[in-house]
Amino acid sequence: MVSLAQRATPVVFVDPKLEASVVEKLAVIEDRLHAVVDSGDSFLTETASHVFRSGGKRFRPMLTLTAAHFGDPGAPGVLDSALVVELTHLATLYHDDVMDEAPTRHGAPSANSRWSNSIAILAGDYLFSVASELVAGLGSDTVRTQARTFSRLVHGQISETVGPPAGTEPIDWYLGVLAEKTGSLIATAARLGSQFAGASPEVVEAAAEFGEIVGVAFQLSDDLLDIDSDPKTSGKTPGTDLLEGVPTLPVLYAQTSDDTSPRLRELVSKPVAPEDLAETLRLLRESSAMDKARQTLGSYAKRAKEVAARLPKGSPRDALAGMCDYMMERGS
Repeated sequence: MVSLAQRATPVVFVDPKLEASVVEKLAVIEDRLHAVVDSGDSFLTETASHVFRSGGKRFRPMLTLTAAHFGDPGAPGVLDSALVVELTHLATLYHDDVMDEAPTRHGAPSANSRWSNSIAILAGDYLFSVASELVAGLGSDTVRTQARTFSRLVHGQISETVGPPAGTEPIDWYLGVLAEKTGSLIATAARLGSQFAGASPEVVEAAAEFGEIVGVAFQLSDDLLDIDSDPKTSGKTPGTDLLEGVPTLPVLYAQTSDDTSPRLRELVSKPVAPEDLAETLRLLRESSAMDKARQTLGSYAKRAKEVAARLPKGSPRDALAGMCDYMMERGS
């Protein structure tokens, strides 16, 4: 059985009983992922399982299962809701890879590079349909929650694609994008786990609020890793987002800060050329933009801890609160 430490997950468990419970149920989720995408068509099954066969943290179902410990983790609906959020996440990865023209995913060829953009899009659509079928068995309230989540997720992705409207404050716009495209599904993961476990409405809302904030923090730490990380320990190649022209928080701060050097402002005004990457990384690391981005990450981690404090005392709350320290260490 794969331990949570081996998954390099942001959820750090101090209580071995809680960890064992989550690990056991994650193994069930892993088996069910393979089962639910088996359509009987070998090619569709292969393409639809391509992304999750290459690995992943399974952070979202892990959060669902952890939040379920605020009630009865064995209650009906907990496992299905964890499966739904992971299927939804996996489906978005297929579409993300097409939009980003990504050649790899988790170190393996992406579906779009192995087959084609059309196949990757359809495989993602298939996973969305499988998730929808599972949601239909969880009741109308869950269908509504999933629909609202998906609407926010897509809206955030569209907003990021077209950029901020004229007159919009770029930092506020970007943080709003992250809340929608990343935070919304993580919030739903925590919401459904606690809800189906029978937690009180106050606990369910606090868990969901925590999930959205920590989802934004997770992306902000990714932004910092893209600029200042050791590939051997982080698994990320610095500068990937810079080369693709993807807006990240440090870049937005560099573009809008008065103390940004003219040369750095010029470099980050467009996708960075490969020959300019080393210089851009050096200038960003030396700039105040990185300090400002770390301060913003710190404010989200602090907010998430404050929300976690509203949850019932015990090892599940401790596990979630520990994520906030993990995000800060990851982005430092």
